[in-house]
Amino acid sequence: MKAVFLPLFAVLLLALPARAEIVLTLGHAVSADHPRAQASQHFADTLKRCSGGRITVDVLGGASFGDDVAMLKALQDGSLDISANSQGPLSAFVPEINAFGLPFLFDRPEQAQRLLDGPLGEHLSRRMAQAGFVALGFWDNGTRHFSNSVRPLLKPADFAGLRFRTPADPVAVDIVRALGAQAVEIRFSALYQALQRRTVDGQENPLINFHAAHLHEVQTHLSLTAHKYEITPFVMSRRAWNALSTADRDMLRAVADDSTRHQRALTRKAEEDAYRALLASGIQISRISRPAFVEATRPVYKKWLSGPAGAYIRQVVEAAGE
Repeated sequence: MKAVFLPLFAVLLLALPARAEIVLTLGHAVSADHPRAQASQHFADTLKRCSGGRITVDVLGGASFGDDVAMLKALQDGSLDISANSQGPLSAFVPEINAFGLPFLFDRPEQAQRLLDGPLGEHLSRRMAQAGFVALGFWDNGTRHFSNSVRPLLKPADFAGLRFRTPADPVAVDIVRALGAQAVEIRFSALYQALQRRTVDGQENPLINFHAAHLHEVQTHLSLTAHKYEITPFVMSRRAWNALSTADRDMLRAVADDSTRHQRALTRKAEEDAYRALLASGIQISRISRPAFVEATRPVYKKWLSGPAGAYIRQVVEAAGE
């Protein structure tokens, strides 16, 4: 996505003409201390300040408006204005976004963000617009790792016979299956109980989510697989966007760009803090031999490169290797 930067005084000037007050709703599914929630509130506070109080954003957190799937549907019908959502659910509308979750594609989040902030991100934004969403930013949901309560996961063979929870994310499901395990889709809000009851043996999540949800209380082994990067799409309803004036759109876009930079920085620090906290928690943390996992998950690439979104996915894969 092409960034739009405006000096603060210029943004404030856009808000000077007297226009009707605007109230927008913003939904997310995480707790108040999560980077996604903190950046959502930062967006709301900044937009209110830059508009001189004329535009306010009601932030509805903790899945109070529904889960990510429900919020995307609400964006399409106009009952919700903005959402800090998830890559997996959005892929049902925009399959191209799955490119950024392919296994072991990126060594660092900055590699993915470089592509998202350029022409490949602009193409993704256009595809999202066709599905009824306005892309305001590609936020960072962190890098995902596996945990379980059976044994350390040091090599692909260790996954055999285990059941892993996955979100509504087709690439995550493909990765679990490629490693020889069974994928079970469970809502994040029900994950702790599912692990506690041994409905599933393990799960995969960024360290932030793992620690914030206290999953270390119901898991004994954490493997730092770093198998998948994940975007948090910051998206707006096209209906709500079209109702704004050109000046208000420019202001909102500038504030969204600022909030994207803020959220990414928050995520990096939160992941570091979560890692230190998990080290202190006593959970057994292991590292993997990456080449064996890369080889085991090659079939995932074959599937997605040969699919309907294959041309775009190939561009992302090739650009990631540059």
